[in-house]
Amino acid sequence: MTRTRSRSALWGTVATGAVLALGLTACGGPSAPQPGDASGDASGGTSSSSSTIPDTSALLDAVQVDDALAAQVPSDIKDAGTLVVGSNVQSAPNNFYAADGSTVIGSDHDLITAVGKKLGLDVEYENQDFGSLITSLQSGRVDVTIAAMNDTAERQQAIDFVDYLTSGITLMVQKGNPDDITGPDALCGKAIAVVTGTSQQEFAEATSTQCESDGEEALDITVTDSDSQNQTQLRTGRIDAIVNDLPSAVYISKTAQDGQAFEVVPGDVIDGAPYGIGVNKDDAELRDAIAAALDSLIDDGTYGEVLDAWGITSGSVTEATVNGGK
Repeated sequence: MTRTRSRSALWGTVATGAVLALGLTACGGPSAPQPGDASGDASGGTSSSSSTIPDTSALLDAVQVDDALAAQVPSDIKDAGTLVVGSNVQSAPNNFYAADGSTVIGSDHDLITAVGKKLGLDVEYENQDFGSLITSLQSGRVDVTIAAMNDTAERQQAIDFVDYLTSGITLMVQKGNPDDITGPDALCGKAIAVVTGTSQQEFAEATSTQCESDGEEALDITVTDSDSQNQTQLRTGRIDAIVNDLPSAVYISKTAQDGQAFEVVPGDVIDGAPYGIGVNKDDAELRDAIAAALDSLIDDGTYGEVLDAWGITSGSVTEATVNGGK
């Protein structure tokens, strides 16, 4: 396939192993408040500390290139020495900015950095709206995507996936659950927020349609470009709940304002599905190299250590699967 391998000044360049133990008191990207940031909070203060961020630099530094796997990388990427990764850098603990506002950190970042090292490649991130990731991959602007994107049968029509984690949807509300939201059945008539182009948006729209079919009030759905925008709206009471992926919701609830801002509604995970690393459908060679690198990281224990560091081991997989979503 033909790739457009430009290097925009808007990209946050990620040096291999450069995961820092930084606090969450600053935000990166387009004025996006992060977990623990008090943006939009009348108190104006923050209370999270650097202890909420694991320092995985030594773990990533220990990953060595596998020459046999590196030989599988397409020649244009091998010659460039860089894997260009499209992501939505607004979603802790998957991909987000450290306190310096430019260093990308998170569980997805660590996994794709480790994959890159196995393949002998550095990693560069391009921060994009979630809804533009697939088209950027199809156009060759990026080589792969990793953004807590669910591998679904519909998305498989456009791109291929290498599945690396299992997750699902959950509901996040203000601490104390003032609107008494007990689960999806309690959402009719509620104001909720989702990120554009996500499975959460599809779920919210389907739930709203079902509410109307049952003679109840539709959901008041706000669609934004980032989790951080939704957190601000929930913190200030403009919405009643956020529909989010389980790892993000759990992490945010634990870290934002020392766990005093939000909570996750108890109950079964909604629409459980795998997260996938996205690859252009014309790039089977790269797809298979990434799958092999991920299998190697699973086998040598690096994969499990990354998930453990970020507290998301419940979603671990035992092998890389191509297009395993339904």
